[in-house]
Amino acid sequence: MAIDGEEFDDDELEGGSAAAAAGGLPPAGNYDPALTANLSGTQKAAILLIALGPEKSSAIFKHLKEDEIEELTLEIANTRSVTPQVKEAVIEEFYGICLAQQYIAEGGINYAKELLEKALGEDKAMDVISKLTASLQVKPFEFIRKADPSQLLTFIQDEHPQTIALVMSYMSSAQSAMILGALPPERQADVAKRIATMDRTSPDTIKEVERVLESKLSSLVNQDYTVVGGVDAVVEILNAVDRATEKHIMETLEIEQPELADEIRKKMFVFEDILLLDDRAIQRVLRDVDNADLGLACKGSTEQVQTAIFNNLSKRLAAMIKEDMDFMGPVRMKDVEEAQQKIVNVIRKLEDAGEIVISRGGGDDLVV
Repeated sequence: MAIDGEEFDDDELEGGSAAAAAGGLPPAGNYDPALTANLSGTQKAAILLIALGPEKSSAIFKHLKEDEIEELTLEIANTRSVTPQVKEAVIEEFYGICLAQQYIAEGGINYAKELLEKALGEDKAMDVISKLTASLQVKPFEFIRKADPSQLLTFIQDEHPQTIALVMSYMSSAQSAMILGALPPERQADVAKRIATMDRTSPDTIKEVERVLESKLSSLVNQDYTVVGGVDAVVEILNAVDRATEKHIMETLEIEQPELADEIRKKMFVFEDILLLDDRAIQRVLRDVDNADLGLACKGSTEQVQTAIFNNLSKRLAAMIKEDMDFMGPVRMKDVEEAQQKIVNVIRKLEDAGEIVISRGGGDDLVV
């Protein structure tokens, strides 16, 4: 069996050999959906990776995104003990879904359902199929997310700002940033504002937009209201565009909707994003930061952030701040966030002054 291009034998699934007993299908007696009903997808994935062992798990990790690896690694670390019954149920569920995917590819949903019912029984087959179809749901505007960037810009730039905002809400941040940066300056802030203030969009509206754009709506789109846009969506986009575009949009929003602009600005660069700075920039920031604020801010940060900060302080000062942190004891999260925001404000001020550069993941950040 293959997972993301990696081949796995049945016996490597620690239970897959039993699963193969019924002609390659999990036997109905061993698969109890109730054992995994309260587990999240991440928890199931962590249990499966633990069962596979380090070698096979590392092979799977090569095909995952960084945030997915971090999420799974954290879940694995937090998984203290798993009963053999639960582990077996997770493996059998995974095995059944893999087989269902294979059968769907060969003959469609009904064909897969028929074969699974013979091996698992009707109830368990439906459980496998329902889990699989939920994971196969296609978001609206899938055709746009796969389009060539230059064609995409030509295709969308003359649409109504509200249409552009809706479509961008379903794009990746990188695609949205490219579109936003290429729009005429007078339209950029308008589109950003519409994304930020967008709340819920009905399926009928989405269908109409897709129809106008001469595309078909996926048959698996949920029929309830779909939450798109919002401040977080526009923040991700603005964090990816070039500084000039971001500055123009924010200045326009500050005039037209100052409260919205303030909310966006607060979320645009969080304290943990200090990892986006190189060592020289971090050292420049720390020169303008009060040591008391620095210790308090680090108190509520990750070990990775603390390491980045302490590595750019003198050994004596780093030791002193660590000692202060140890003596602080429990602190209020509100105080930690206020201290972190002060440092974020310093970072933004220095960036505005051109003294530091925040890496946004694009080639324009290169300084020679």
